[in-house]
Amino acid sequence: MRIETTQSGLRDLDERSRDIFRSIVESYLETGEPVGSRNIARMLPVSLSPASVRNVMADLEHLGLVYAPHTSAGRLPTDVGLRFFVDALLEVGDLSREEREQIEVHVRAGREDRSIEQLLTEASQMLSGLSRGAGVVLTHKTDKRLKQIEFVRLEPTRALAVLVGEDGSVENRLLELPADMPTSALTEASNYLNAHINSKTLEEVRASLVAQKDARKAELDELTSRIVDAGLATWAGQGEGDQDTLIVRGRSNLLEDRSALEDMERIRLLFDDLENKRELIQLLGLAEQGDGVRIFIGSENKLFSLSGSSLIVAPYRDKDQRIVGALGVIGPTRLNYARIIPMVDYTAKVVGRMLG
Repeated sequence: MRIETTQSGLRDLDERSRDIFRSIVESYLETGEPVGSRNIARMLPVSLSPASVRNVMADLEHLGLVYAPHTSAGRLPTDVGLRFFVDALLEVGDLSREEREQIEVHVRAGREDRSIEQLLTEASQMLSGLSRGAGVVLTHKTDKRLKQIEFVRLEPTRALAVLVGEDGSVENRLLELPADMPTSALTEASNYLNAHINSKTLEEVRASLVAQKDARKAELDELTSRIVDAGLATWAGQGEGDQDTLIVRGRSNLLEDRSALEDMERIRLLFDDLENKRELIQLLGLAEQGDGVRIFIGSENKLFSLSGSSLIVAPYRDKDQRIVGALGVIGPTRLNYARIIPMVDYTAKVVGRMLG
């Protein structure tokens, strides 16, 4: 069925068809069972025969709003039908003052020194308890100010970056490593970064390393040009950038020229430093691209991996009004949308205020 035809048909539904469709959906949300024409006829505010109801139900089925799970059964709403019901027919009320206070108490309760992760976990657990679904929180990768960073090899080409924030929060990110990166490089990277983090974010640390690398490269270019111009060395493989090889010649002359010898030693140190900086920048780049999205589930629920589930989410914002994540409820398609939608929306606002 073409989407344009379906949307046109939805717009053209008359009041009687909408009443019958609404009755089918509300019965499904309450019982989860198919409902037949005879029961629908009893629910309607106007007198209508079961035969007339069946004709309307056939039209609704043709539009893709309802379906019969098996022959001679009643009707259930389709996913398209539920979407239409939520978007066009659902009457979403506001939360009562008692419900708002209950959410406030749950989210704001606890220690003042809670980490953001603990706050979000408690919010998802609260939503789970109130909705009887599974509370879920999705957060972006956060550019937290770091206290410590460690790289731990898991497999030959996989490692774990453990990021410890100043606020005590811990985040793990999986990295895909080059096959030739030695474990010693991970250890050296951890040691170097922990000595230079100084409450920086990953991006700030990486930018600092890039600046250092560029400065070392400029110094290296000046020194090597001086040595080459003096006829004491030559480039091999010129044109390959950082992969060029500097071939030193006339070593006996270097021993007599103390300044040239010092320049060559400085060049050697700069080459080593550049190589280390490249590895550090590569590791930090991998850590920034790692899987930093986190999911917090408030209750055990296997519906997450099955079809036939609904997810109701609302974004929450930081103090600068930037969207930094979303929270909500996942459960069967027969969730109590009218109750859960305002609940999720208000919880997201409370969490945003707490983050601010």
